[in-house]
Parts: sequence; structure tokens; C-alpha cells
Amino acid sequence: MHYETDKNNHGLPFNPFKSCVVPRPIAWISTLDRKGSANLAPFSQFNIVGWDPPYIMFAASAHPEGAERKHSVRNVQETGEFVFNMATFDLREAVNTTAMYVDSDVDEFELARLEKAPSLYVKPPRVAASPIHFECVHQSTLVLPGNTAETAFHVVIGKVIAVHIKDEFLTKDGKVDIARIRPLARLGYLDYTSVESVFTMPVEKYGLADAFKRGMGGESKGKVVAAG
Repeated sequence: MHYETDKNNHGLPFNPFKSCVVPRPIAWISTLDRKGSANLAPFSQFNIVGWDPPYIMFAASAHPEGAERKHSVRNVQETGEFVFNMATFDLREAVNTTAMYVDSDVDEFELARLEKAPSLYVKPPRVAASPIHFECVHQSTLVLPGNTAETAFHVVIGKVIAVHIKDEFLTKDGKVDIARIRPLARLGYLDYTSVESVFTMPVEKYGLADAFKRGMGGESKGKVVAAG
């Protein structure tokens, strides 16, 4: 089958587009508004967009109640700071709770019964139970037009200025133990998955070993990188 996206003539009970780009990592974004009230929300349009220096992005549609921007987007643009907290399988119920649409003065940390941990370089708190955090400053926001006001998307790009990784989730050889963390990821519909297995593909036979090792850490060519 095929369909034209401007017509959505797929004949299926649900639009399959988001089910074809999977799995999507989840950005669990914590922010503060101008008054200092905390906000925490998950976004499944998320990824890195650079690594020297490191940048990440998350994208959010307009607020369903008609506001121009969702609370997270507004807070980032007004305060210039946010924190990425890694969503995991063990925290899945809390992640789902913070996806609820609530008033801007509602603290989703309290709603989901999550303990806050102070950040070191930005004001928004971190999710204490999360194994990995990125402290970020706002770089830019790109607005993508939608077919309706509700489907316009704000693409928020932040520069990562600090990374936190809990020591128990590092392996003996100094790598992040993804299989133990079990990051949560979004599929289509109401479906999710988590990372339960990891495999390595050798590249030596293709003559790519040196290039891959140089890029494993994301440092520039001018920096010394310890090969993993």
C-alpha cells in the first residue's frame, strides 16, 4: 500500500506514520517557569543533533487547549534552561503520569511522586531516580508550520553543558550499561519498548575501525580519544 500524506488516504484505522519511525527515545524534560514552579513532561520527538559541542533537540506540538506553546517550550524560551532526564522501564508509570495535561502551576514531580535532585549549572531540578541527566541551555527554537494550529511544532535545541551518569550504570570498562538501564522508547499508537539487549558489529574488515573509534566519544579530531 501507499498513501499521500496531504490526503492521508491510507485506509487504515490509524495513521501509520509514527509507527514507521521507531523506536524513538523519550526526552523527559524538566524546566522552571519564571516564578520558579517546576514542570516535567515527556517528548518522543527527541534526539542528538551534534556532539562537539553536544546539542539535543525535542519537538512539541501546540498545547491542546489552544495555547501557543506547551509549558516546557515556553519555560525553556523564557528562562533559557532545561534538563533532559533519561526515561527508563522502571520509571515508565511516572513518565506516563507526567504526560498528563495539567495547569502550569501544577508540579509534575509531586504529581508523579518523584524526588528532585538539584542541578549544578542550571536552575531546573533533575529527576533523582533517573540514571542519566543532561543540563542544557537554550540554543534556538524552530517553528514548523502545521496543517492546523494544533499541529504546528516547536523544535527546541539545547546545548548540553553538563552530563550526569550514576556510577552503578557504568561497566568495568567505562561504558554506559544500556541493557541494565533499559531506556524507554516510544513506538506507534500507545505502544512502547525498552532496550533489553545490545550487540556489537565489527568494522575492522571494512577498514573503518579508526574512524569509528575516533567518533565513539564525539570529540573533535584535535582532542585525544581513548579507543574503547
